[in-house]
Amino acid sequence: MLDRLRHRLARAEALPLLSLLGILTGILAGGVILLFRLSIEVVHALLLSDNSGENFESLASHWRLLLPLGGALVLGVLFQLLARDRRQVGVVHVMERLTYHQGHLPWQNALAQFIGAFGAIVTGNSVGREGPAIHLGAVNGSLLGQWLKLPHNSVRILVACGVAAAIGASFNTPLAGVIFAMEVVVMEYTIVSFTPVILAAVSATALMRLVYGSAPAFDVPALQLASMGELPFVLFSGILIGVLGALFIMLLRRFTTLLIEWPIWLRMTLAGGVGGLCALFVPEVMGVGYDSVNTALLGEYALTALVAIALMKLLATTATLGLGIPGGLIGPTLVVGATAGGALGVVANHFFPETASTPGLYAMIGMAAMMGGTLQAPLAALMAMLELTANPNLLLPGMLAVVAATMTSSELFKRGPIFLELLRAKGLDYKNDPVAQSLRRLSVFGVMNRNFVSCNQHLDNTQLHDLLAKRPHWLLIHEDDERLPHNLMPAAELARYLEGREEGAETIDLLAIPARRLQATPVAFRATLQEGWEVLQAQQAEALYVVRDTLTRQPTIFGILSREDIEANYLYNTRPTSQ
Repeated sequence: MLDRLRHRLARAEALPLLSLLGILTGILAGGVILLFRLSIEVVHALLLSDNSGENFESLASHWRLLLPLGGALVLGVLFQLLARDRRQVGVVHVMERLTYHQGHLPWQNALAQFIGAFGAIVTGNSVGREGPAIHLGAVNGSLLGQWLKLPHNSVRILVACGVAAAIGASFNTPLAGVIFAMEVVVMEYTIVSFTPVILAAVSATALMRLVYGSAPAFDVPALQLASMGELPFVLFSGILIGVLGALFIMLLRRFTTLLIEWPIWLRMTLAGGVGGLCALFVPEVMGVGYDSVNTALLGEYALTALVAIALMKLLATTATLGLGIPGGLIGPTLVVGATAGGALGVVANHFFPETASTPGLYAMIGMAAMMGGTLQAPLAALMAMLELTANPNLLLPGMLAVVAATMTSSELFKRGPIFLELLRAKGLDYKNDPVAQSLRRLSVFGVMNRNFVSCNQHLDNTQLHDLLAKRPHWLLIHEDDERLPHNLMPAAELARYLEGREEGAETIDLLAIPARRLQATPVAFRATLQEGWEVLQAQQAEALYVVRDTLTRQPTIFGILSREDIEANYLYNTRPTSQ
């Protein structure tokens, strides 16, 4: 029954089953993220004097330095005890595993992510909780797929489900979660993956709303542009925030490669020290900073405070994350964008008091522009702004500012999406060309040819006629002294050779008769067509036979896949549909 399930999930039309698994992934991911968030809130309620969440400003100045420094030191020692490959966490880790390991995420790294991000946030280090939530959500989908031994193309979709569930649950923004998963992490849109990803985001968000309610993340008035004459200044604001986005990417990449030869505990301690020093002067940089975002959206900060928070938050976050402390960057970019946008709004009100909108509106636009400039994902940024504020009046100016910020960062400063930049800083790249996208959507298990028979190298005429009576398309030939077969013969070639020969006891060597034979090599039944193609290239083979993963006994062979089969499926899945 499981094999039939896997065979259905290996094909592109497995939408109902994937949808059910998407809902399950969303519930699992939402539960883990709820536990993560509640754990942080409980500690903050005990740590901070007025039980108001992130009010690190209430701490004495020496604690604003010692708390992040001590937290970073403890985390550094813990991570130093881990094996190097177990320290890899966050969105970049998820993208790396999607690219090079078919979405197989180890649970040990997820545990390190949970503990590391929890410790970093509760001790006031300048990191966000969305990046860790994405990792935790993605690992739920990955482990579910691995537990069911699903084909790799299905595991990739479940990872995307976990990412969408994480963003939806973290921000109360299910639509932004779907777009973020497709636009930022998976970087492709397919019909078969859209439905399960949507259902995962909905189920995780619904679970979170049962606990926290359905109100938007930020409680702000329904502001709108005072006049269309403001659009040039909105464009100018988007360009300036795009410069900040490019600076954020540049600094984060620089800190990521800085002092890389130092032990991890020393780098993390240094990161905590930099964040603590920034907090001495501007305590608002501590933690995720959503209280600062809300204050900026309400227009309650002065110009100097807005500029100081934006610059210090940018420095503290890039140093903290770049030097190794596990955490997210999306929340801090919202803080930088909101405060920078609010500062531009104050300037606009100073020079154009009669026509300019309130600073709070520019803070909202700045959030989306900074997110677009760093992530290079304009649609995800716009949807996040819309769902975070529940204000559709922001869409028109937001679209202009987001496009300006994205183009400034990407075209003027030649910066790529921040997660790809960090992936490349590790010496890796994201394999996302159209050919790879098409081939990894299908599994070898779903498109293999099952019309084959396995046979020994030496058989008599009678045995060969019995084989041909089954009308196979391929003969998979086992050599006498080999455990695994290496030769594949079209059954039609054998039929032609046997024409006119009577059945009898004459022994025939199938590797000696005149016939076309293909060099064959095994591939795991969970592999995608992309993996199958890479195996063919690496082994310089001409065909694959699909086997169940095993280290003992004779493996079970499920089907045959030739180069022509892979090419035909690629062409079929990329041809334009008729209108």
